[in-house]
Amino acid sequence: MRYLRMLSNSVAAGCLATAYVLVVVLQLNPAIPFQPAVLGSLVTTAGLFYVVHCTVICYVLLVVRQLLAREFFSPGWLSVGVLVWLGAAAAAAGAALMWANVSTFARVLDDSTVAAMTGGALALGGAAISFLLVAWLRRAYGRRGRGVWAFLVCAVAAASLVVPLALRGTGAVSLLDARPLDVTMDSSGPPEPGARVTVIALDAASLEFIARATAEGRLPNFGRLLDAGAVVHLATIHPTSAEAVWAAAATGKLPLGNGVRSASIYHLAGGRDVLELLPDYCFANQLVRLGFLVEEPHTAATLRTRTLWSILSTHGLSVGAVGWPLTEPAPAVRGYVVGDTYLRLAGTPSGVVDSPAVYPAGIQREVTASMEHALASISAFSKDAGSVLDRRQQEAGRTDRVFDRIARDLVASRPPQVVLTRYQGLDPIGHYFLRYASPLEFGDLPDAGRRGLGAVLEDHYRFIDEAIGRAIEALGPDDLLLVASGYGMEPMGMGKRLGERVLGDPYLSGTHDAAPDGFLLAYGAPVAPGHPLARASVVDITPTILYFLGLPIGRDMDGYARADLFRRTFTDRRPISFIPTYDR
Repeated sequence: MRYLRMLSNSVAAGCLATAYVLVVVLQLNPAIPFQPAVLGSLVTTAGLFYVVHCTVICYVLLVVRQLLAREFFSPGWLSVGVLVWLGAAAAAAGAALMWANVSTFARVLDDSTVAAMTGGALALGGAAISFLLVAWLRRAYGRRGRGVWAFLVCAVAAASLVVPLALRGTGAVSLLDARPLDVTMDSSGPPEPGARVTVIALDAASLEFIARATAEGRLPNFGRLLDAGAVVHLATIHPTSAEAVWAAAATGKLPLGNGVRSASIYHLAGGRDVLELLPDYCFANQLVRLGFLVEEPHTAATLRTRTLWSILSTHGLSVGAVGWPLTEPAPAVRGYVVGDTYLRLAGTPSGVVDSPAVYPAGIQREVTASMEHALASISAFSKDAGSVLDRRQQEAGRTDRVFDRIARDLVASRPPQVVLTRYQGLDPIGHYFLRYASPLEFGDLPDAGRRGLGAVLEDHYRFIDEAIGRAIEALGPDDLLLVASGYGMEPMGMGKRLGERVLGDPYLSGTHDAAPDGFLLAYGAPVAPGHPLARASVVDITPTILYFLGLPIGRDMDGYARADLFRRTFTDRRPISFIPTYDR
């Protein structure tokens, strides 16, 4: 019977701990209205998930307490003595969770939200101390007057919830509710030919991996960039996702300015309210995997500011963007856009002939033909995907090879002044094959695994190296090549690997949760060789391109033009100019 009483106390403490997690969810999403219907939906979805796990944790603690106790341990159905200690632990854990999420999401939250979460963390820390104080007073003055001690425990628990929610408020305007920008493109004729810019954007490429491979005589074209170009580390966006990183790179603005704060938006199951951010450090992604939350990808409508391709089109420069996120529906530009959702949409009945991820409509057939040629060549050399890892490898490689072929064919038929091509395959390949490429970081691989899968990651680097070689050969005397990795990849820690094996994907080994730096390689006659230069940020990419093309930089951009990438002969005749904003 005492184990049942332990369970009842664990349920009560688990509910309190779950409430703290839900407070963090509400704080990270200040646009969620504080209404009974919304709270009910949140409790029956996310709350149900967390209350089970928190109850199990509390019950394990009590069972361990029972096994280690010298005295007989038999609590009441709702024991003040048990709940005061479990409440203290839950409040301390809630304070730590809240503070960790403030640190993680500070750059994508507004000042009022950061202040509310900081105050909430302090309130929970105070609640933990208050619970401990009640426990001390109860021991010091005896256990009589159970009603008084129970009232104090309930009062501290209630205050620990009311204060953070009061600081959070009843709801604010969401970035998603802002009116999309109306962009008008300059209808004047094309400008005189000028210097061209080629941007090769990479997801999760590692400068350390590239430097090691080039030092050993591999990846020769990366080696040309390292030897004769400029190199700078790029601080990325945290939380790190391709959508948030490349939105920042394409706008020159941090997430608060461009509206993209995460990889997706999330709907409560059965509800319409949107969560823009999920808390970190509490397995919140499992809510999506288990169906408690419905994930919805961002679209071009999420962007709240002008992008590089929009700005260039306004100034009459032709631009071609292939494989970039947040380009569906494809925006109108002077040139062409093939969004990163094209392959997925091509599988739908109307996706090939009328894809919303392609602009202008007149290139639909050309893009489809390029895709079919790429898929045919891939099929000729592909092997049967017998395992999960084989499927992961082939899916990632197929995507990049299709977009590479589309980009090459479009540049050949209608060459733009600025070419932007994104290769996303290194991210999924790195997640699953980093352990085989860097076995010393893991130490648990059999020799057969190293021999069979160790070259998978470098093979994809070699494919990108070939694309860089073609870009170098196509450069004119005044042209610029930028190879940018928006974020890096690093080995997943032992704790998280164990967690993934139990609750998630056991094959994962690489991660970018800690926001490892990306890099920027600049190459061309105007570039001053040298590395490493002072650390930059992904939001510096757009201002730097605008500066190189002689266009003004928006003062409301968070990034800076990295003039130190270029020779003095170039910068002396090209001062940095500004306009207030491109958004009006």
